Formats: sequence, structure tokens, C-alpha cells
Amino acid sequence: MTTLQLAEEFETHRSRLFGLAYRLLGSAQEAEDAVQDAYLRFSGADRAAIEHPAAWLAKVVTHLCLNRLTSARARREQYTGTWLPEPVATSDGSLGPLESAQQREQVSLAMLVLLERLTPTERAVYVLREAFGYGHREIAGLLDLSEANCRQLYRRAAQRVTVPESRFEAAPERREELVRSFITAARDGDLAGLEKLLTDDVTWWSDGGGKVSAARRPVEGRDKVVRFLVGGAQRFAADLEFTVVEVNGTPGLAAWRDGTLTGVVEFELSDGRIAHARAVVNPDKLAYVRHQLARP
Repeated sequence: MTTLQLAEEFETHRSRLFGLAYRLLGSAQEAEDAVQDAYLRFSGADRAAIEHPAAWLAKVVTHLCLNRLTSARARREQYTGTWLPEPVATSDGSLGPLESAQQREQVSLAMLVLLERLTPTERAVYVLREAFGYGHREIAGLLDLSEANCRQLYRRAAQRVTVPESRFEAAPERREELVRSFITAARDGDLAGLEKLLTDDVTWWSDGGGKVSAARRPVEGRDKVVRFLVGGAQRFAADLEFTVVEVNGTPGLAAWRDGTLTGVVEFELSDGRIAHARAVVNPDKLAYVRHQLARP
């Protein structure tokens, strides 16, 4: 097999491998690195020994991610302020098909935050089972564990990951309309308009990583969130442009300054209003989605 043929074969698996790595790591940049490392191993492997390339590559990527998760946990313990996963624009299919509410929920920032509760191996078992539909016997082969152990790990993970109420109960058009209304109300300092869009117990998380100004603790409650948003709009939003983008499976908000992406917000809904919002403004975490949304 020529180098070109090898690369072409690998490309048929790249999207699925990236989706797996991202769900395991919560970092698009680290997921890309894991996929690239998998390609290097694939290109140097004995092709005659690889009977099923898809399974072989899934196993390699999973183990590469498990190694990265151990060091990632140590880094996150030292992280400044709230840690959130890196957002990914999903309208181009970067994370695979998101045709059902369950598929979209599996890539939401809310779910990726919940997965942080799990040990690396629990997370791998849960993701392979829930997001990719692998059976316990297949997972055991990928992780070099017994099938019984995988079943136990999955049960433990499922108990520790309490899936939030679906934020996808509204039609996509309604969700996008709500985001546009939020943008207008926040930019105009419309307190009454904002209050109508938020639940009483709304929570706003901001991830600036100590690189840019951001709330280091969650802002909880409608009144506090409204004041936080209006104050932020007055101080920082005068020269910003806002657009609606599909981020992690649902319409979200992108903030731009002079054509450069400066922030992404993902919204979680309840009864047609915003119940949770997660804003990523750490410039390091915007590199991947900034490339995805690059303007001509």
C-alpha cells in the first residue's frame, strides 16, 4: 500500500476517531493530536496484522486518550476559575451524526462536564457504549478488560452520570429564535426582555482560564445573571458582533471582535427558557472552533 493509499484509508476513519477522542478528552485540540498519533502508528504498523482497521484504530485512539486523561486531570485541578470543555461547531458533522436528541445530548458541554466525574476507564466504557453503541464484549476487546469488568464499569458510570433533563425539547427553529432574542436583549440592556428568557434558577458559567476577564464562580439566579449580563454588555460588548452558531449540537452564540472569535456560549433549555449557559472565552480553548468558523 502506498503512502497516499494509506492516508486515504485513514481519512475514511478520521471523523469517527475525532468524535471518539473529543468525547473522551473534552478538548478538540488534544483530540486532534490523539488522532494524528493514531495515524502515525497506523502508517508504521504491519498491515497484514490489522484485520479490522476500524476496530484497530478505535483501540489505539482510546488508549492514547486514556493516557492523556491522567495528565489532564492534574492540569484541571490547577485550572484558574471554572473549567469547561472546548466548544466545537457541529453543523459540518465534525462530531458525527446528531440527528436525535440523545445524540446531541452526548456531545453537549453539560454532558462532557458530567463525564469529568468518572475515572478514565469508566469514561471510556461509558462513551464507547452510549455514544458509539459498542457491545460490552467489543469494549472489553478495545480496553483489554474482561466483559464482566466492563459491565460493572458501565453500571458504575451510569449511576454517577445523571443525565440532565433534555434541553432539546423545543424545535430547532424555536431554539435559534430564543438565542437571537437573547442576543438582542443582552446587547440592548433590556432587563425585562432578559428576565423573560431565563428560568428563575438559571446558572451562568464562564471559562476564561485566567487569560481574559471572566466570572471565576458560577453566577446563580435570574436577578444575578441579568445584572451580570447587563454589566458585561456595558463594559465589553459595545464593539462586539454576535452570531448564532450550532455548537455541540444546539444553536449557541458566537461573539466576534474585528472578525476574530472571542467567545462561544452554549445554552441549556428548560420549558422553553434558558436554564443554564456555559460561556467559553479562554482564547486557548477557542482555537479549534475559531478555525472551523473562520470567515473568508
